Amino acid sequence: MALVRLLLLPVRAPMLLVLAAIAVYEGLQWSQPLEGAAASGMGQLSSLFWSLDCLHALLVVVVCTMPDLLLQRISNVMASSRVMSLVITLLIVTVGGLYLLHLKVLTNVLILGSTVLLARLDLARVRVAPPPLILAGALGGLVLAGAGVGRWLASSG
Repeated sequence: MALVRLLLLPVRAPMLLVLAAIAVYEGLQWSQPLEGAAASGMGQLSSLFWSLDCLHALLVVVVCTMPDLLLQRISNVMASSRVMSLVITLLIVTVGGLYLLHLKVLTNVLILGSTVLLARLDLARVRVAPPPLILAGALGGLVLAGAGVGRWLASSG
């Protein structure tokens, strides 16, 4: 019975299917440096880009899946002193802003992050609430599998 409920989860929570579709689309976009790098004989550089994009997607999934735990840990460190609060705030704003603006990944972060949050909301609606670490692993696996399918579609087509 539990296996049937697990198999019917994408029907009960359709935002999981939307998350998978967004992940395939992201994988199609991530593979574009792959084509240019393969043509010039720089396959290792394209695999480095792929690894960074996967790491980036996993970071977005973890932050969007466990925001309460992460914010609690950060606020505990920031509450220890004003200096730590200032240093952490400046570090987050500066590094995060440079990363999002310089690498032009702001749209990808917003799309993937909002889709992960909507998938979490849909799972809460159908009363499926695994522990945050398991949910982050499952959604991360879904995103990486979808991106892998997108990369495969781009390379074969």
